[in-house]
Amino acid sequence: MRPGVVLALVPASCLALLGVAPVPGPVPLPARMADTGGGGQLITAEAPDTDATAGTVTWWDLREGQWIRAGSAPARFGAHGLVEGGARSQGTNTTPTGLYGLPFGFGIEPAPAGTSVTYRRVRESSWWCEDNESAAYNRWTDPLPDDCRADRSEHLISYGTQYAYGLVVGFNYDRPVRGRGAGIFLHVNGQGATAGCVSVPEDAMRRILRWARPDQRPHLAIGTVSGATAVARY
Repeated sequence: MRPGVVLALVPASCLALLGVAPVPGPVPLPARMADTGGGGQLITAEAPDTDATAGTVTWWDLREGQWIRAGSAPARFGAHGLVEGGARSQGTNTTPTGLYGLPFGFGIEPAPAGTSVTYRRVRESSWWCEDNESAAYNRWTDPLPDDCRADRSEHLISYGTQYAYGLVVGFNYDRPVRGRGAGIFLHVNGQGATAGCVSVPEDAMRRILRWARPDQRPHLAIGTVSGATAVARY
């Protein structure tokens, strides 16, 4: 019997005793990132390249110093692909790359059982203000304020499929820059690519809401497999 076959029958935990180092597995994506937000949970949304409108969302837990995959699902991105978040312009149907907090969850449907993140129910009077001239720019408003034009904003209840469940993505959120973009969410798939959000199947969105824990400070990293907008550089 060839020596390679003998080693194949030896448990990996015993290889060190034989003086043979086990072959390391692939390094998890979060372990290759420059920053993961400092918490114990992370969502990565990875596209093949900046022209892509589809990719993969994976959610991870940090356990005893190791990032462990908790779940994964196919994802959709903006109809015009992805662009560096700091260079994005509003209305371009591009998904902003970068590392972002997740301020709160929301949805037309009740929060899935077990959800612990802050979750706002969408009502008939719920809007997301995207009017660059409004003081409420890039904010949930209920009702729509007088200085925020309805034709420049999203009436959330009008998107019964997409906004059944969602998480607000903290892109351009803490200190909004006018014209950079508003209303970027992680939400349920519609019929195709998004207007700039990241979307996943409904079951995956429910699982993510049940999984996310505020005390673990979950973040979302959006990017590509390689290049200047690679997830690993954020």
